[in-house]
Amino acid sequence: MFKSKSNFRTITLILIAIFTAIVLVFASTKISKTAQPKTEIRGVWITNIDSDVLFSSTATKAAVNRLANLNFNTLYPTVWQGGYTFYPSQVAQQVFGKSLDPTPGLQGRDFLQEIVSEGHEKGLTIIPWFEFGFMAPADSELAKLHPNWLTKRRDGNTIKMEGEYPRVWLNPFHPEVQQFIIDLVLEIVTKYDVDGIQFDDHFGLPGEFGYDDFTVKLYEKELDGLSPSENSKESFWVRWRADKINSFMERISKEIKAIKPDCIISISPNPLHFALPVYLQDWFTWATEKWIDEIVLQVYRSDMKRFIYELEQTEVKLVKNDINFAIGIMTGLRNNSTPIKIVEEQVEAVRKRNFSGVSFFFYESIWKWGKESENVRNKSLEEMFKNSISRPHISRIDN
Repeated sequence: MFKSKSNFRTITLILIAIFTAIVLVFASTKISKTAQPKTEIRGVWITNIDSDVLFSSTATKAAVNRLANLNFNTLYPTVWQGGYTFYPSQVAQQVFGKSLDPTPGLQGRDFLQEIVSEGHEKGLTIIPWFEFGFMAPADSELAKLHPNWLTKRRDGNTIKMEGEYPRVWLNPFHPEVQQFIIDLVLEIVTKYDVDGIQFDDHFGLPGEFGYDDFTVKLYEKELDGLSPSENSKESFWVRWRADKINSFMERISKEIKAIKPDCIISISPNPLHFALPVYLQDWFTWATEKWIDEIVLQVYRSDMKRFIYELEQTEVKLVKNDINFAIGIMTGLRNNSTPIKIVEEQVEAVRKRNFSGVSFFFYESIWKWGKESENVRNKSLEEMFKNSISRPHISRIDN
């Protein structure tokens, strides 16, 4: 009897061990599948705010090497920020007399050429980022020399505060403004071996603007004397301005593709329920009309429920299988760090929903300012991106 019980106990233990092994195998397979897709955008935005990475050749090279070693594959370096270009620009020189941002660390060098050369040597995709879009500092040479390019609120004010900084907005409906932006973009596409161009949420217009004389006259001409609504949120007035920006997006897309058909046209907008009414930015149309190749949606939410809510919006689901659709994740700001645990959870949530990848905002905050040590955050990234991986190919070279 004792022997029988012993055999039974042994068999039971063996069966439990086998069952546990099977569970672990399936769990391992599932984890592997969500953690390491076949292709994935692994991007980082590189800016000049709270970051020194742009301001010396040594720092730029070190940043590229560090990101490549961590198996990132895409860099979005700012090239148009604060009213200046971050590369020697003949267009900028002609329009407002400054060919390059005056920061000492940028003088005598071409940051963009450096990051393209270093990045390509490491197998990275380089997509310059027009960070300021139609926005400019109120005291910039551009704003001072071209006051007729600025749009206004209904009360005639041209200023919109961005935190503590007064900003103005170039009129996206004005043909001279449009040509200036196109000339900057095409200058980069023709002069540098870049892989793409990215526009973000500033490639639009705050909804309270558009009451400048040029825009009002254009509206009245097209609509037989009707005037823009006094309510900046009135649906037809919003739609008319958004459609004008749509037309410009179509134009700039075609001009880029005419020069470089395989140039990735990337955008990094806010969620549509905010982007359209607040910034007149109808990226859903840009995607469905095939004027763009890639979306990196800014989902800067620390609350996971809110983060997932944005991933599961109808318009996101409708376009994400028809375009490279990645998610922008906030890794922190100088005065507002993001715990690395949150970053890990958000990357996992993105992978589970089969998005094209992620991009982190921004380089410096990936390691700095968090409660965890830089070493701890680095270890997390090593686990997050265990192996090198290719970006998904764009599918709209025929744009």
